[in-house]
Amino acid sequence: MSRRLNKSMGMCLPCLGGAADDVVVTPDPETRRQQLAEAAEKRQKETAYRGVKNPEAVERKRKKQEEAEKQAMSTSVSGGGGGLKWQMG
Repeated sequence: MSRRLNKSMGMCLPCLGGAADDVVVTPDPETRRQQLAEAAEKRQKETAYRGVKNPEAVERKRKKQEEAEKQAMSTSVSGGGGGLKWQMG
């Protein structure tokens, strides 16, 4: 049995010799965090635009709508005369 054991142990040694070449260096925590953030952002964009033929047009339309809402909010706040009025009486 010891002969078998030695034979199987000898087969593993060549594998271990090349293991140092296969080692993957892990990046520092800050770089890793940045990579994970970029990957998450990419996944969110892919999920958000799934099935949309022209995502740039959708994004432009959304920004235009947000700008219109901001302008409407600033107009109603600064104008003050177009809303409901309280009457005490």
